[in-house]
Amino acid sequence: MADSTSAPTATDGTTAAPKVDIPSTTRAGCVVNPGPDFSVTLKDDIKTPSPGPSEVLIKLTHTGICYSDLHYMLEDLPSLHMKTQYGIDSPGHEGIGHVVALGSNVAKESVPEIKLGDRVGLKPVWSSCGMCELCCDEREMYCVKSVQTGLHVAGTYQQYVLGRMEHVVRIPDGVDGSVAAPVMCAGATIYRGITEAGLKPGQWVIFSGAGGGVGHMGVLYAKAMGMRVIAIDGGADKGKMCLSIGADHFIDFLETPDLVSEVQKLTDGLGAHGLIVTASSSKAYVGGLALLRTSGVMMCIGIVPVTDIPSVADPLSLLGGNKKVMGTIVGTRSDARKALDYCARGLVKPHVTEYSWSQLPEAVDKLRKGQVAGRCVVKFDD
Repeated sequence: MADSTSAPTATDGTTAAPKVDIPSTTRAGCVVNPGPDFSVTLKDDIKTPSPGPSEVLIKLTHTGICYSDLHYMLEDLPSLHMKTQYGIDSPGHEGIGHVVALGSNVAKESVPEIKLGDRVGLKPVWSSCGMCELCCDEREMYCVKSVQTGLHVAGTYQQYVLGRMEHVVRIPDGVDGSVAAPVMCAGATIYRGITEAGLKPGQWVIFSGAGGGVGHMGVLYAKAMGMRVIAIDGGADKGKMCLSIGADHFIDFLETPDLVSEVQKLTDGLGAHGLIVTASSSKAYVGGLALLRTSGVMMCIGIVPVTDIPSVADPLSLLGGNKKVMGTIVGTRSDARKALDYCARGLVKPHVTEYSWSQLPEAVDKLRKGQVAGRCVVKFDD
């Protein structure tokens, strides 16, 4: 695959890209044999797409790897089968890159929002109708006409990828691509979860699955917002990482037979104000309300396979303790911008393990096996 530029791109990804000679084909990580035995293979002969009127073509420098990508390839969620249902080969929805071509409507704008060379991010919501009650209320991720990146359209495992003009997010100067990539989904998602739960500075919040891509971002954002954090996960490596990024306490569920007693011990016998479940396991949900004090809130974020749906609570436990169970999915454009601002101000820096392009299948395999602390980020240019 031929790809040349007139000048090198800055290694930190913070400067505008030089003029790019757009190749006819692009490299992509493609799912093979979707389902329980899926694998990811690298290809370099995927046709480079051309932007439609309101689209831009982005040459990606980085992509994060999210467990939702695995769900799409495993096809273990109802009606979310990227390959067999929608014919999409490349997942991914945490992309950072430079705009290299403009659709006709974008190019005609007298004061364009997006220009050639701009550094932008692609997030889970690729587009939405923009007119319904949900879109107008900054809840476009629930729009019935929303299009999901890496599910309905080619995702960020593909280096040259399309984005809708109104849904790409400009990346602040000084924020490295490996930092910005996880914010597109994990950061914006957990920011949304914390704020929608109504948690306040000084309160106790538990993150279940705190060592993972979304969970560790929760630790970072909650601490930046002035909360006290209890991280729950399994394994010494994840515990070390959680404490290093600011968690007040770490509980290893593999070594702790009574989580309720341990949480109460740390919270003056009352329990936490909030529990945010980011783990993709039903066990993380079962008994979660018992970790909360009166009027506490349990926020559901982690996606559980349809074959393993947990029973979260009975009505008596809710009304007897004035507790709430809520759920939220990915963040909005506004959430992504606000989450990026924390990074730009140096308040949040994700724990990232970088992989080269050739290591993409390895990174996916490690995430599937639960061997990743924090987030995996792949750099396209080795």
